[in-house]
Amino acid sequence: RLPQIPEPVKPLSYPEEGRAEIFEILKEKDILLHHPYNNIDSILDLIEKAAEDPGVMAIKMTIYRLAKESRITKALLRAAENGKHVSVLFEVKARFDEENNIREAKRLQKAGCFVIYGISNLKTHTKLLLIVKKDDQEITRYVHLGSGNYNEDTARLYTDIGLMTTNEVLANDVSEFFNVITGHSVPSDYRNLITAPRDMRNQLIHFIEQESENARNGLPAGIFIKVNSLEDSEIIYALYRASQSGVTVKLIVRGICCLRPGRKGLSENIEVISLVGDFLEHSRIYHFHNNGNTRTYSGSADMMVRSFDKRLESLFKVESPLLERQLMNILSFNLRDNVNAYVMQEDGTYVAKHPKEGESEFSVHREFFCLDADEVMKVRLID
Repeated sequence: RLPQIPEPVKPLSYPEEGRAEIFEILKEKDILLHHPYNNIDSILDLIEKAAEDPGVMAIKMTIYRLAKESRITKALLRAAENGKHVSVLFEVKARFDEENNIREAKRLQKAGCFVIYGISNLKTHTKLLLIVKKDDQEITRYVHLGSGNYNEDTARLYTDIGLMTTNEVLANDVSEFFNVITGHSVPSDYRNLITAPRDMRNQLIHFIEQESENARNGLPAGIFIKVNSLEDSEIIYALYRASQSGVTVKLIVRGICCLRPGRKGLSENIEVISLVGDFLEHSRIYHFHNNGNTRTYSGSADMMVRSFDKRLESLFKVESPLLERQLMNILSFNLRDNVNAYVMQEDGTYVAKHPKEGESEFSVHREFFCLDADEVMKVRLID
């Protein structure tokens, strides 16, 4: 029996969805999208409007998987027809989508788009979009960064995170990223973007070790991470050291997890759950308590050797208070789920989590359709 899926709801940060000009809204505030609870149409509308807007000068994006009848491709073709600069980094080695990606890339190249057919020895897995628009004498850069593909079909079934923003720091970081991959500059230091294969593993281990140091100094410390897979040994050993230092570590890992939680003297402060339900859990969120000066990131990367060493990946920092609380709330709700959750045991087996006596069922695949902004702002992961 197929699940009865409610209609998507308006994003907490974008209640004006469908009733306002997206370019003007993004000049005023950032928008966080949580698919499939929020519609992907906001992203599609942004690209389609950019294709037609006479003020838009350039559209640059990465593509990993497209829908078979992609509105993205149609919009980019229209943008090229309208004389805009269009650059697309296509991953032609996306498993099961090679033929579709090569066909769409050739269509765009034939229309005059600048197409990069992947990066040598690396798979492009990062999800980034940059739109450059000129109004009067002012140039504004509109950016989308996400964990999921620019794919209308999977956006209805996969849970993913997307950030739409005109934040200058992130816009500079994304612009620099595209300049690097198109060969126009050498990499410089990013401020709110962490990239692989450059330094993502080292950055994450640094954040983990800072939590360990805080715990050893008697300060509150906590690590909360949601990913698809965890198998990188250096990250695992860093998490073990954090547990031994007294750090609370809670991991939501849908797929393979090579770490073993709950082992005395090694990982007794680590909890691992997996969520399997109506939607495929595909989002990635990294949250570090940092003695109250929280660090919260989302993006495309899992904690795997291939993500750190063999792929172009990115994690972006979320600083807006409401948006950061939304990501923290996603982690909190995931940890509360007692319908779709399976708890990993010390030996690597899983036990289904059920409501305790007197406790109501709590399914994230229902609860995310009825969020309240005031309640989200109250969320805490560390007391």
